[in-house]
Amino acid sequence: MEASTAHAESHGHMPVANASVEFNREKLGMLLFIFSEVMLFASFFTAYFFIRVVQGGEWMPAGQELPVGVAFANSAILFSSSATMHWALEGVRHNNRKALKAGLVLTILLGATFLGVQISEYAHLGFLPKDSAQATAFFSLTGLHGTHVAVGLIILCVVARRAFKGHYGPEKDKHWGVEIPGIYWHFVDVMWFFVFTSLYLL
Repeated sequence: MEASTAHAESHGHMPVANASVEFNREKLGMLLFIFSEVMLFASFFTAYFFIRVVQGGEWMPAGQELPVGVAFANSAILFSSSATMHWALEGVRHNNRKALKAGLVLTILLGATFLGVQISEYAHLGFLPKDSAQATAFFSLTGLHGTHVAVGLIILCVVARRAFKGHYGPEKDKHWGVEIPGIYWHFVDVMWFFVFTSLYLL
C-alpha cells in the first residue's frame, strides 16, 4: 500500500480515495445546516425553560389554555409524514417510481395539513404573543417550527415536480436529491417532538 502511494506521488498525482471513505458534500452540508438549526431552537428553548424553571411562572397563565387534544392529533399527522417520506426514498432506491411519487405527495399533504391545523389553532387560542411571557414563548417556538415546516414543504414540492418529470433513479448519485430533503424533513419531525412535549405535555 505504501509502495503504491509512493509510486503515485512520484508521478505527480495522488491515488483515488477508496469508496468506503468517500462522502457526499451535499449531505454533509445539510447535516451542518441542521446542527446550526438545532442551536437556533436551543436558544428558544432556553428562553422557554427560563420562564418555567427560573421564574417559576405558571404554564399557561389563567385564561390561556392550550388545546392538547388537537395538538396531539396534529402531531400524529406530522409524525406520519416521516413514514411517507421514508417510503418515497425507499421507492427511488428500488426504482419504484410509483412509491416515490406517492410518498412525496402524501408527505406534502400531511405537512400542509399539519401547518393548516397549526394556523387554525392560532386563530382560536384567544390570546396573543403580547399577552404574557408564556404566550410569547409559545408563539415563538411553534412559529419557528412552523416556518421550518413551510420551508420543507416548498423543497418537497420542488422535489415532487422533478420526480414527476422523471428525475432521480436507484443509482446512488441520482437519489441524493430525494434523500437530502428527506433528512431535513425528518429533522423537522424530530424537533416537533421536543416542541410538542415541552409546550403541551410538561
